[in-house]
Amino acid sequence: NEAVIGNVLKRWLDSGKIKREDLFILTKLPPIGMRPEHVPHFIQLSLKNLQLDYLDLYLVHCPVGFQYVDAKQLFPMEGDTLSVDTKTDLEAIWGAMEAQVEKGLARSIGISNFCRSQIERIMKVSKIQPANHQIELHAYFQRPALMETCRKHNITVVAYAPIGSPGRKQYYEHRGLAFEPISILEDQEVLDIAKNHSKTPAQILMKFLVQQDIAVIPKSTNPERLLQNFDLFNFELTSTEMERLKALDKGEAGRTFNAELLGPAILNNPEGKNFFVD
Repeated sequence: NEAVIGNVLKRWLDSGKIKREDLFILTKLPPIGMRPEHVPHFIQLSLKNLQLDYLDLYLVHCPVGFQYVDAKQLFPMEGDTLSVDTKTDLEAIWGAMEAQVEKGLARSIGISNFCRSQIERIMKVSKIQPANHQIELHAYFQRPALMETCRKHNITVVAYAPIGSPGRKQYYEHRGLAFEPISILEDQEVLDIAKNHSKTPAQILMKFLVQQDIAVIPKSTNPERLLQNFDLFNFELTSTEMERLKALDKGEAGRTFNAELLGPAILNNPEGKNFFVD
């Protein structure tokens, strides 16, 4: 969606309605770009699509590289199998990411879907440490050990799928994949707390994370829900309610992005063996 967003940004910026410094724009290095020589190409491609001179944050999308065919094939396939790159070199890629900050193309850089050991490896070689880590995180999958590693290194966290990503079923079915959303929005504890605050279950689940200094990025195309997603700052969950929600953690059983959905070929990548552990 970079090109679509870029057209809107240009129109707004040219009109004077907003200023570039009022915006915080991030995008990601795709798995097909997970080679040091490809990092400059993909950040320049994103900047071209977004019609911007720099990014505020540029993330490594995941620690697993895919084979490069061309810039449009984000999920290259070999028959029914995702084509992975078994030579992914995270340390070399991080060096290339740092070079984009030095060039002024990114103000900060970060990671996504890394495990604890991969974070520690980056920290050992980094001149510029990861500013942010974007991960699947919600009340059913709270990842305390991974969160502790991020806090130790002062890496901020953004939670994707903060309400369980219920809309993913339609998208996955379009790709021929089976997916059953978790029932977190119907959990009785969540419903009871939502009733106490006259809020929606989704708002309670997001507030649970925001109140722990975790940013959330729910996905919605519904205008009413988009507004509700911002309506999180006129109430506070009590310490008792926070504990009730913390008790919902299912550990690994709460994960919804897994090898079965992304494809077993991921596990053929040396980094992929750690992709689904914390």
